[in-house]
Amino acid sequence: MTDPSRHNPPEGVTVLGTAQWTAWQERTLPPVERVAGGIWSVPVPIPHNPLRYTLSYLVEGDGGLLVVDPGWDSQEGWDALRAGLAEAGAAAADVTGIVATHIHPDHHGLSARLRETSGAWIAMHPAERDTLPQRMSGALGAHGTLTEWLRNRGAPEGDAHELGGPFDARDPEAAAMADPDVLLEDGDLVPLAGRTLRAVWTPGHTPGHLCLQEVDERLLLTGDHLLPRITPNIGLYPGGTGSPLADFLTSLARTKDFDDHDALPAHEYRFRGLGERARLLADHHERRCQEIVDVVADLGTPTPWQVATHLTWSRPWDEVGHMRISALAETESHLEHLVGQGRLTWHGDPGSGPEAQAARIRLAAFPTSTTARSTT
Repeated sequence: MTDPSRHNPPEGVTVLGTAQWTAWQERTLPPVERVAGGIWSVPVPIPHNPLRYTLSYLVEGDGGLLVVDPGWDSQEGWDALRAGLAEAGAAAADVTGIVATHIHPDHHGLSARLRETSGAWIAMHPAERDTLPQRMSGALGAHGTLTEWLRNRGAPEGDAHELGGPFDARDPEAAAMADPDVLLEDGDLVPLAGRTLRAVWTPGHTPGHLCLQEVDERLLLTGDHLLPRITPNIGLYPGGTGSPLADFLTSLARTKDFDDHDALPAHEYRFRGLGERARLLADHHERRCQEIVDVVADLGTPTPWQVATHLTWSRPWDEVGHMRISALAETESHLEHLVGQGRLTWHGDPGSGPEAQAARIRLAAFPTSTTARSTT
């Protein structure tokens, strides 16, 4: 995700959560709020992170309570979640179900603890289940370590060793996350009596990312798929397959169908204007793609790392720090999308291993016409 800062909402986006918006500007924790009939937002802190908190949602049903994205696994987060439950007139023991929009630790981290306390089931999309850390052994495929992957993408030896290591060590906070009890396919209804809560599969930010449509209230819980101002990271990480950016753009086009719904995101603040926000994000990625094409044209046959170092980021490249992994993965997802569009092509067969030649990219000999480019 881009680095949060004190900016007004984009044009076409209307702030609904005014207390949340004020708290975002003042870098404080927003209040627990009832956002609709029987639906509450609860901010759960994220330690030492510029995002500061995840907005967890409590959804009351007939005889049960659902928690969407319980938040980061810390004592501070657990205390905040319990305090939010109390303000809604409930306790952890009243929770009967948990839905993870995706498995990033700031969303799925507390799911295991909440299940242990309440006996609730945990639900997610099957594609998200398949990316749980304990199911991703050997995810690097031909690349034995993250160091080798970085080296193969053109990172200098010093950077590869500084950022690399065994793949499982890339995100130690995500280790041994809770497996689901319930799998939600696209269009499935969440098993919460008294609610029509429909799963909407929106791959891109992660392979199995889910939004949740509250049909009767005309609400869309957007997770990290659509936020009012922050652009979610769309990265092709080690072991990833397909084109996450192409998936994300398809998901954005689908999200436009919910323009008459209020958006309940997992960060920042509630808003209205899903159609316009989706359009702005699609435009952003097309501009990014064009920037990458221009960089490749200037450099000739650069490595993905070289492309990343020449792009504009929220801070200078030498200040990006450990987030260079995310930046490289984001660059990789755009490169793969551009290859799929016929605008770029991979150069040679880099292979893998310490002696392998780094991957390189170049302009396609006969690029696809700009009129044929799909950005949504």
